[in-house]
Amino acid sequence: MTSEFSILAIATVSIAFFHTLSGPDHYLPFIMISKAREWKLRKTILFTAICGLGHVGSSVVLGLIGIAFGIAVGQLELMEGVRGSIVSWIFTSFGLIYMVWGIRQSYRTRRHTHSHFHLGSGLHNHEHDHHKEHIHVHLPVNLALDQHHLHHQHNENDHNHATNKKRNITPWILFTIFIFGPCEPLIPIVMYPAAKDNYTQMLILTMIFSLITILTMITLVAVSYYGFRFLPMKKLERHSHALAGGAIFLCGMGMLFLGL
Repeated sequence: MTSEFSILAIATVSIAFFHTLSGPDHYLPFIMISKAREWKLRKTILFTAICGLGHVGSSVVLGLIGIAFGIAVGQLELMEGVRGSIVSWIFTSFGLIYMVWGIRQSYRTRRHTHSHFHLGSGLHNHEHDHHKEHIHVHLPVNLALDQHHLHHQHNENDHNHATNKKRNITPWILFTIFIFGPCEPLIPIVMYPAAKDNYTQMLILTMIFSLITILTMITLVAVSYYGFRFLPMKKLERHSHALAGGAIFLCGMGMLFLGL
């Protein structure tokens, strides 16, 4: 290993680490979506790794196309810049839409308590979500209470199935955005050794950059995942989707106006 390649390898590790650390969009959306959907750590890490691989992989493909067609580094960086601007707007719009949907869900799932008087059993209190209906059936007291409980349980299950179908699409929208999102620092790293026809170094540096980027994403997400356990989040649980959307929206704004 030459001293020049050692310097390149160290620079690649540093660039990959600090590029990921300084870009909240590389980890904050996964932290918030994991919390909103109550994912296990394993699923959270797996999804983060898949998105990270797609994020880095798209820039690797672009770099290889540039090498194959002899496109200059400056032109590739310009293409990545344009692609980054488009994705930033998409990222911001997605966060805004998700936040609005989350606020609507927070409103719909707020709890209400109602009291009813049943002959033979006295006052009966029940709690339900804002959008679920409460049906009164004239049955014997015990049977009426059982029927009431079963009815609410059935409605809640049906509602969960319906909302789960809608919610499952959100992570994959984020995954698609990450695939099209550029990883600008990777282009010069790929192109420099390729310009010297040293494709072995190019491959090694690309693998180093990809590995450090994905490992940094996973580490930050995992640390935050456990960190949330020590925070008093119980009262904010029904707002989790709104908070996730808000976090993604702020990341998009940071990408657009702060260059994060």
